[in-house]
Amino acid sequence: MHSRSAASSFQSAYCNSPLCAPFALRLHVRTAAVEIGAYDNAAELPAQVPTFAHYLRIAGYRTVLSGKMHFCGPDQLHGFEERLTTDIYPADFRLDPGLAEFCRAPELVSQHGLGYPSRSVRAYQSDRFRRRSGLPAKRQLFDIARGNDRRPFCMVVSLTHPHDPFAIPSQYWNRYDEAAIEMPRVRIAVENLDPHSRRLRHVCGMDLQPITDEQIRAARRAYFGAVSYVDDQIGSVLQALAAAQLSPQTIVLVLADHGEMLGERGLWYKMSFFEPACRIPLLVHAPRQFTPGTVAQSVSLIDLLPTLLELAGDGKPPQYATELDGRSLLPHLGPQRRSR
Repeated sequence: MHSRSAASSFQSAYCNSPLCAPFALRLHVRTAAVEIGAYDNAAELPAQVPTFAHYLRIAGYRTVLSGKMHFCGPDQLHGFEERLTTDIYPADFRLDPGLAEFCRAPELVSQHGLGYPSRSVRAYQSDRFRRRSGLPAKRQLFDIARGNDRRPFCMVVSLTHPHDPFAIPSQYWNRYDEAAIEMPRVRIAVENLDPHSRRLRHVCGMDLQPITDEQIRAARRAYFGAVSYVDDQIGSVLQALAAAQLSPQTIVLVLADHGEMLGERGLWYKMSFFEPACRIPLLVHAPRQFTPGTVAQSVSLIDLLPTLLELAGDGKPPQYATELDGRSLLPHLGPQRRSR
């Protein structure tokens, strides 16, 4: 978000499942991901499970999805009326981690092996990222503005970055000075790692070849560039929102599905509950409703569904709120200026 945007920033927000598909399922449904078997990237969200998109449609909202969501199985909507793009991953179950094959080649049990920093492309010229979900979302905003559908809308714009493989267009790579990139603060010898960390190194192929400090610094530089790319994309969507004259009445939430270890403790990617992997950004921009500020209390993604439902219900908990895991974040958002 650009600095001039008045947003509430949650400084201690965490994901409940630091992996893409379990995050997506956790974000959408009212219960813990483990209760619907969301353990890996091949997890199917049963079509009969209600999501926040279903709840918002009941509340009279138009629901739109653009970009990555990791829905496996035949249901690729899960309550959304419109999907502007396909997913970037297959909808079948080929991302099953294959736990029975754990002792065999790491490539059998992880899709991250080819993204390991020692094999990553540092920088290149490409415009394909921009076209994936941001542009369809911006076009849809103008379609909403000039259309006859007067319902309030909920649009999810899901960007793939920042994510491995650690590659980014040159314009974002060049925003960062290589000499200024900090190296990991915590380094632990492989033999001294905990069992889960050693397992992650195995399944992600981190022990297949050594990685140099130069490669670590390059991977971190590319990741920082990816963060800048996402920031620009969010700014572009907000500009379209303003140009379509929809921004005054639109609440904007910015969040991520997981973090990235970036070499800390000798680990990369996510899939652990160390701070870099499970802590996420969470911002809420609603200046017409709440006084912006900083929230120090710890919250998690499990709190988002009840929050969305209260926002859709004029700040009042829905009648079925007792059925929901998590708690609304509205009490953390500061004094309420006016109701919707």
